[in-house]
Amino acid sequence: MSAQALSFTQKVNAPPEQVYRAFTNGTSLREWLCDIASAVPNPGGRLYLWWNNGYYSSGEYLSAESPKGVSFTWHGRGEPAGTRVRVTLAPQDGGTLVTLEHLGVTSAPQWVGAIEEIKKGWKNGLENLASVLETGEDLRFTRRPMLGIGIADFDEKIAQNMGIPISKGIRIDNPIEGMGAAAAGLKSNDVIVKMGGHEVTDWTSLTNALAARRAGDEIELVFYRGAQQQTVNMKLSGRPIPEIPQTAADLADKVRVKYAGQQGRLAKVFEGVSETQAAHKPAPGEWSAKEVMAHLIHSERGTRQWISDLVSCQEPIYDDFGGNLETFTSATIATYPRVADLLAEYQRNCTENVAVLDNLQQDFLANKGSYWRLAYQLIEEDFHFDSHLEQIKSAIASES
Repeated sequence: MSAQALSFTQKVNAPPEQVYRAFTNGTSLREWLCDIASAVPNPGGRLYLWWNNGYYSSGEYLSAESPKGVSFTWHGRGEPAGTRVRVTLAPQDGGTLVTLEHLGVTSAPQWVGAIEEIKKGWKNGLENLASVLETGEDLRFTRRPMLGIGIADFDEKIAQNMGIPISKGIRIDNPIEGMGAAAAGLKSNDVIVKMGGHEVTDWTSLTNALAARRAGDEIELVFYRGAQQQTVNMKLSGRPIPEIPQTAADLADKVRVKYAGQQGRLAKVFEGVSETQAAHKPAPGEWSAKEVMAHLIHSERGTRQWISDLVSCQEPIYDDFGGNLETFTSATIATYPRVADLLAEYQRNCTENVAVLDNLQQDFLANKGSYWRLAYQLIEEDFHFDSHLEQIKSAIASES
C-alpha cells in the first residue's frame, strides 16, 4: 500500500514566533494539545506526548527552524508503524497560517481506525491551538464540566481508618453547595471509585472520565460511604469562568483583595483561641488547627514555585500527587509554634505572591495560554481555602 498524507490547516491570530513555540516547548504543548509533554527542539531531540486517556506518542525532532516550522517523527500507541509530522508556518493577515501534514499513513486495513483518530486529534488540537494563542482559553478545560467537590488525601492507611475496603479512589473533602455532587447527596469522606463506567483511582482517571462530557449531562457515579458501596445518578455542573484581568497589575490587585479577605476570616476564627485549643487534634490522624495553617502556608509556597515554573516555561512532570507529608507540617509548626507566628507567616507568603504578580513581565503575558491558566487558578473561587477554614473551625470546636 502506498503512503499518503493527511493535511490540516488552521488560521491563528498570533505571530509565527508564538505558534512555533507552541510546537517546541513542553509547557506550551500541554496547554493546547496533550496532558504531559517533554520537548527538546533540536534535530534528534526528543518529543514525548501523553494524554490522560492513555494514548501517547514518542518521536524526535527532524528539523526546527523558528519561525518557519518544525518536523518530527511520530509513533502513537497502537498505531501500525511510525509516521512523520511536518508543520509549516506562514504569515497571513497579521496572524499565522498553520499547515500540518501527517505523513506515512497508508490505506491498509490496519490503518483505518488509527487514521480516524489522527484526523480527530489534529482537528480538535488545531482548533484549541487557535483558542489558546488568541484568548488563552484551553477549550478542553473550559468546556469540561465539574462535579463540585474538594479533594482530600486518600491512601491505604486512611482507608483502613475509615473502614473503607478499597485504597484507590477520590475522597471528597467537601461537596460545594449549589453544584452537582451536593445536589446528588454526596458528603465529605465519600470515596468515588467509578464514574460513567470508568474506574476512578486518581485525579487523572477522574478528568479522563469527564473529558467527553458536558455541563448538564447525567452520569452514574459509584462511591463508598464507609464500608458500603452506593450508586447515584448526578447532573454535571458547568464551570464558572471568571473575567481574566488584562494586566499584571490588575491581576495582582484582584489577588491582593482575595488574600486580604482570607486573612481577615482566619484572624476572626482564631480570636480568643488558646494555643492548646489550636494544637488539639480532633481524632488520631486528623489535623489540628495549627496543622491546617501549616498546610495553607505550604500551599502558598507551592503556588509561588508553580508561578516560577510557568513563567520560565519549565513545568516539571510528576508521576502522581505526593500527598501532605507530616514531616513538613511538623517542621513548620516547630519553626512557627504560636498561632500568631503561623498567621504572620501565611500573610508573608501571600504578600510575596502578590509582589511576584506585580512584577510579571510583558513577554510572559504575551503567552496567553500560560497567563490565562495562572490568572484563572489565582482568582477562581477558592474552594480549597474555604474547605480548610471549616476544618480549622471544627478542630477548634472539638477541644473542650
